[in-house]
Amino acid sequence: MPSNLRIAVTGLAATYPFGGVFWDYIQYVLGLHRLGHEVLYIEDTGQWCYSPRQHTYIEDGADNAAHLNEHLQRLEPALAGRWFFRDATGRCFGRSWQQVCQFCRDADMLLHISASCWLRDEYLAARRLVFLDSDPMYTQASFPDVEAGTADAETTARVARLQQHDVFFTFALNMGSGDCRVPPGPMTWHPTRQPVVLDCFTPLPLDARRRVLTTVASWEPREDGPTVDGVRYAGKSVEFLRMIDLPACSPLPLELAMGGPAPVKRLASHGWRVQPALEVSGDPWVYRDYLARSFGEWSVAKQAYAAGRTGWFSTRTACYLALGVPAVVQDTGFSHIIPTGEGVLTFSNTDEAAAAIESLYSDPQRHARSARQIAETYFASDRVLGDLLNHALASEPATGSPHP
Repeated sequence: MPSNLRIAVTGLAATYPFGGVFWDYIQYVLGLHRLGHEVLYIEDTGQWCYSPRQHTYIEDGADNAAHLNEHLQRLEPALAGRWFFRDATGRCFGRSWQQVCQFCRDADMLLHISASCWLRDEYLAARRLVFLDSDPMYTQASFPDVEAGTADAETTARVARLQQHDVFFTFALNMGSGDCRVPPGPMTWHPTRQPVVLDCFTPLPLDARRRVLTTVASWEPREDGPTVDGVRYAGKSVEFLRMIDLPACSPLPLELAMGGPAPVKRLASHGWRVQPALEVSGDPWVYRDYLARSFGEWSVAKQAYAAGRTGWFSTRTACYLALGVPAVVQDTGFSHIIPTGEGVLTFSNTDEAAAAIESLYSDPQRHARSARQIAETYFASDRVLGDLLNHALASEPATGSPHP
């Protein structure tokens, strides 16, 4: 594995200052730092950021920048000052813009996660541009129309920007399999997983956990569901409603920390416990503790992930597993890669979900032990990021990429 690289990593941890988002992006920064690389976190979206205090989107990112700085220093003091955030007004926080430009000119790689960054010319100066798709099917849905010449100008331009990258990774673990419905387009996609810095996630003993299955989720994504080959896909709400009768046949209570316009009264009438997601996700440490104190996770995936047989695996679920918390989650096709049956139990319908919960309930210690073992084997940051760097630097730049 290459060592002593200079790597810029993009993200959304200040724009969306929630616990899960922080861990999603900052574990790349911390994990690469732990491997001995010089890392700069960059957040430059051109978007308004969300204010948990005002419960709305705002232009001024000063509070969000302060929270990002506070959480980074608490997580790893060595990361203090190794970040840059530009808000929607153009005001910059953390490193100076001049320092950021110099870092990118000398950078071995810019790791662009989730299409989170405004790709200014200064960022394109990095020697290798690496794109990481965390939202499979949504990212690739427009490829067939672009290839057919029927896409509108905005969509065509968006795909052209994507093609500026040299190497492409995806959370679609099933990409390339016969049952995967994600259109790959002109790119070669390398499946990858969420890196988890394991020593940040210490399991609690079983007797310190609440005897309840939990998850943290949004009822619907902000964007419309993708349409691929004439099939219109949806988000999580469709899958939640298919499982609405599950509490009646579950030996453990089911609790949803839910964001978005969920039908709370309807869910409660079917036995679900529902609380606002912000109560448990407004802070990275509160979020982590909420996961750790759970007896297990229960969750569905976006319909696009499941019906598209993408093999997507939740970044949140990876954190549950690292905490030794077993997960009962909807099958998206990832079982080709990640073992199931102990620690991770899958379902496609209500009966299978109930059976999986019963299995967890009957032998929680075995499943908790397996959950942590799966995290150590498949999500440990050293392994995941080492593989990513090896692929990213060994791969030939994408054909037709305008990046020099």
